[in-house]
Amino acid sequence: MADNFSNLWTIIGDLTVTGLTQGAIYALIALGYTLVYGVLQLINFAHSEVFLVGAFGSVMVWGWLGYSSGAAAVPPLLVVIGMLLLGAVTASIFSGGTALIIERVAYRPLRRKNAPRLIFLITAIGASVAISEIVGLLVDRKVVSTPALVHQKFQVWFDPSDIGLNINSFGITNLQIGIVLCAIGMWLALDLFLNRTKFGLGIRSVAQDEDTAALMGVNKDRVIMLTFLLGGLAAGVAAVLYNLKFPQITFDMGFLLGIKAFTAAVLGGIGNLRGALVGGLVLGLVENWGAGFFGNDWMNVTAFVVLVVVLMFRPTGILGDSLGKARA
Repeated sequence: MADNFSNLWTIIGDLTVTGLTQGAIYALIALGYTLVYGVLQLINFAHSEVFLVGAFGSVMVWGWLGYSSGAAAVPPLLVVIGMLLLGAVTASIFSGGTALIIERVAYRPLRRKNAPRLIFLITAIGASVAISEIVGLLVDRKVVSTPALVHQKFQVWFDPSDIGLNINSFGITNLQIGIVLCAIGMWLALDLFLNRTKFGLGIRSVAQDEDTAALMGVNKDRVIMLTFLLGGLAAGVAAVLYNLKFPQITFDMGFLLGIKAFTAAVLGGIGNLRGALVGGLVLGLVENWGAGFFGNDWMNVTAFVVLVVVLMFRPTGILGDSLGKARA
């Protein structure tokens, strides 16, 4: 045990940076779970496939541009930035469109029939499996590689010891910094949208009391569509960041990532945007620190054990306010 702790301390810097990077991706996906739950009090288990479709959409558009996984030459920085922006727009369109289709086809008919909550859950699981299998058929169930050039272009290391931070020397790449900043920026944009705009007020009013909101002239169907769209856009951004960090994607990767993101939402306080961000970052740190202490095989075990422990003492999560009660 002492040796494990000693080993953990020697690599704590790298584990922390990696954990924050992965946690930022979890947090972006978790935003979709927490938005839908905050408004409908439902768990949209098909949201993991919303992320999945966005990931394949961005890789597809890069392939159309000729930047496949086998591209040898690394283009100029401005070209790469243009690729990333195009990939992000494409992923957001694919993910946002998928989220709207799920809401329109799978959930709205059930809402109009006042179906029991269990039926929504079963429908969400069915939609998740169906979308995953459709993507699997389209890619022949093969592993798809992301363009290596985006990894190469941003693997520039910053040594914290250069500014006097000498806690067991570790490096940070521009890509890692960019992923964390993008996640924080996306969360901030959504937070401002919900708390400072008329549309955000409509979402919060439906989340707090949908019947009263309807009496005040709020169109509940439009609000719900907007909620799914916002979650889809966040998932699209997460998909591009995932493609930048990991060189390969598969048609069935959404399941585990979805469980992790849902765990992050619950850990932070599902129904709270700030909780989704905090929960994602905490989950990323915990699972990487656990892997460093116990070994990689225990990464997922550590993360879920911590979730159980936190919920035992704080059932509402770290930041447990609902979306309708969250303050600016």
